[in-house]
Amino acid sequence: MSSRDVRPTSAQSRTAWADMDNYGSSGAARPDNQFEFGPRDDPDLPNAMENDTYMNGDRRKTEVAVSESKKSSSNSCVKKLCGCVRSLWATRHTEDVKGNQELHVKTTLRELIVYLVFLAILCIVTFGMTSTTMYYYTKVMSDLFLDSTSSSPNTGSVTFRTITNVNDFWKFCQGPLLNGLFWEQWYNNQPVSDDQLGYIYYENKLLGVPRIRQLKVSSNSCAVHDDFKDVIRQCYDSYAENLEDKTSTGHVTHGANNYTGWLYQTEDALDGSGHWGLLTTYSGAGYVQDLKNNKTESAAIIDYLFNNLWVTRGTRAVFIDFTVYNANINLFCVIRLVVEFPATGGAIPSWVFRTVKLIRYVTVFEYFVMACEFIFVLFILYYMVEEAIEIKKHKLSYFKSFWNILDILVIVIAILCVAFDIYRQMEVGAKLGGLIENSDTYVDFEYLSFWQTRFDNAIAIAVFFAWIKIFKYISFNKTMTQLSSTLERCAKDLAGFAVMFLIVFLAFTQLGYLLFGTQVKDFSNFQNSFFTLFRIILGDFDFHQLEAANRILGPIFFILFVFFVFFVLINMFLAIINDTYSEVKGDMANKKNEFEMADFFKKGYQKMLDKMNFKRDKIVDIQKALQSADINQDKQLDFDEWRQDLKTRGYADGEIEALFAKYDVDGDRILDEEEQRRMQADLSDQKAALNKEYEEMEKSGRPGTGRRSISLNDDSLEESDDEDSGTKSSRSGHASNGVSYEEFTVLSRRVDRMEHSIGSIVSKIDAVLVKLEAMEKAKLKRRETMGKILDSITESDGNSDELKREQMEKLVREELERWDSETSFSPSGRGASPSSGSSAPGVRARTRPGSGQHGDFYEKYYQSNV
Repeated sequence: MSSRDVRPTSAQSRTAWADMDNYGSSGAARPDNQFEFGPRDDPDLPNAMENDTYMNGDRRKTEVAVSESKKSSSNSCVKKLCGCVRSLWATRHTEDVKGNQELHVKTTLRELIVYLVFLAILCIVTFGMTSTTMYYYTKVMSDLFLDSTSSSPNTGSVTFRTITNVNDFWKFCQGPLLNGLFWEQWYNNQPVSDDQLGYIYYENKLLGVPRIRQLKVSSNSCAVHDDFKDVIRQCYDSYAENLEDKTSTGHVTHGANNYTGWLYQTEDALDGSGHWGLLTTYSGAGYVQDLKNNKTESAAIIDYLFNNLWVTRGTRAVFIDFTVYNANINLFCVIRLVVEFPATGGAIPSWVFRTVKLIRYVTVFEYFVMACEFIFVLFILYYMVEEAIEIKKHKLSYFKSFWNILDILVIVIAILCVAFDIYRQMEVGAKLGGLIENSDTYVDFEYLSFWQTRFDNAIAIAVFFAWIKIFKYISFNKTMTQLSSTLERCAKDLAGFAVMFLIVFLAFTQLGYLLFGTQVKDFSNFQNSFFTLFRIILGDFDFHQLEAANRILGPIFFILFVFFVFFVLINMFLAIINDTYSEVKGDMANKKNEFEMADFFKKGYQKMLDKMNFKRDKIVDIQKALQSADINQDKQLDFDEWRQDLKTRGYADGEIEALFAKYDVDGDRILDEEEQRRMQADLSDQKAALNKEYEEMEKSGRPGTGRRSISLNDDSLEESDDEDSGTKSSRSGHASNGVSYEEFTVLSRRVDRMEHSIGSIVSKIDAVLVKLEAMEKAKLKRRETMGKILDSITESDGNSDELKREQMEKLVREELERWDSETSFSPSGRGASPSSGSSAPGVRARTRPGSGQHGDFYEKYYQSNV
């Protein structure tokens, strides 16, 4: 039967070729895979040379095999899917990478790359919420309300920063405050249009109306000494929430205007929030008066409050709150001006300017940031699963690692920030909706802006920790672990030093507070004193203030502090760090990295080059086959000639058939001149593309670009060469189980070498076992002979002691000489190694005593038997 009768048509073979073209991820368009013939997914499926047409087998058996292969294929797909899902969370802490350096490198690289992507997304989300414009916006608003003066002769040149008493406060309210809030004229004194009213600096929209709120303490809230009760009848203590004056007076309405400045309202009624001032913390309740949305009516309200003594002796704090919005930059500025009236008299001004971005998504870039926020949430979910897997595996030991604690902290901060982000979007929408419905009311953005700044702080801390966490993924390099190793090694010394430092430092802190607290602001309380001494360590100090406060103790305090803290303690601290760092450097000089990243990339680069060489050689083989396969020189290449030539070159039947069928367009099982020319042209194009890619990689200047030619029978190759090189006989495609033939050849060679090595080891072990067996038999024989000698000596009772000794010595000498002769002339055991002969003297040396020891030996046996 001819070959044409047993082989499928070219149409069927072209189908097989198309299937093989689809094998791999990059398709047939790439030059490096067009002639790479991969195996089918399941080894049980019949290939092109084993179907019912070629083998005339039972079609039913084939169908059963196909159905079974489909089931196994579906199961393998499920396993692959599960493996892919599991590999997403594969880390050095979830996988066993101690004995597999390559897996360690790959896992570390994957973790590092994924984390760098997460870090980039986090930075985009963070820096997309802020800009340098925020600083300038805050500066513009603070300059306007803190440093502006009024040109009116009644208010004078007072500014908010220079407020020192109640008079200054009212001058500020009647002058700079109203002028800053209401811009109703252009710079040429022309009035602005109605649609331009309510804008500060003509650009910043005033949201709602400003609010003035005060907190008072009740009369007789403090105790007056008995000697002054007749003179001082009223006493107003410092502010405390339980001492608040909550009474309402009769100044509630006046004509058509509504004055609520004398009506006490609770914090819940105002929906307010507390405030941390310079002197103490204040509640969100108090006496509230809202201004109007124009300058004339607002000035009338302030004048009414001024004329009716709204601020009294019991007033402890006055708050001025308002919010502006700049649509040009999409930023809110929430402003709170605070004047505290301490029980000592006078006034202490303070302020809060919070520039925040409450409306997040307006421009295209902001929508891009929103997309990054969704990706950020996905990353947080990913890392939550990863940490849960690690906790499940390591249990409580998971929390012993600093990096694991840092991971948990970053995840918790991120979850809180995401929750606040959702809350902010809802709250801002509700507040702006109420403002649009009624623009003449006060809208409180203070609480929302306060938590927005906390949100910004939390994100900033998360970014800081995220950058520090990079050390976790680059700790495989010994240079990158210097910081952590130094701190870890000197932790105990630093802990002991910290105790000494705190004792001395706190002693000086209390001394400074008690000596200069009444005269120097930097020592006015314990907290200020503590940080002032830290500033002295860094060189920021005012010696003349200390000297002016106390001409004797001031210089003494300064000199002692500088000597003990700066010259002694700080140098001790530096000495601990320097000594430990020197030890760490010395240890690292003799320590190798966990793995060399450069070697890993070099090895991968070399493998890629070798793979390109292998594919290029396959193309060369096919080109040579086109030239030499036509044995009868009829310029018609039939399948038998084609198959016979490629089989001698080590190719499998499947890829031979597939390649032939691709160019056998007419299906006559013969390649004519045109079909051969087309195949040759395609091969030339593929080879040129490979050569070009190869040259580009060589020009990159990377090491290891040399090409190697390795023989299959070369047993002197190193293991690295076996791993990276291919042979000519390995160019027969892929094995049926998914392992390429070149990999199979390499593995086979390794197995042969291993068997050879194990064989030599086994032979040596056999020799040792034979020698041990011979020694055990000799030992038993010596024991038996010695027993006979002793029995013969014991039976001769009539002989004297001297005669017995001579007889025993003679018998022992004869026995020893016989042992020596047996050891010298005994043949070697089977499989004895060359070293077995050299071990005999060692045996004799251990079993035969020296000549100087014979007397003791005979004496011992004689005494034991006499």
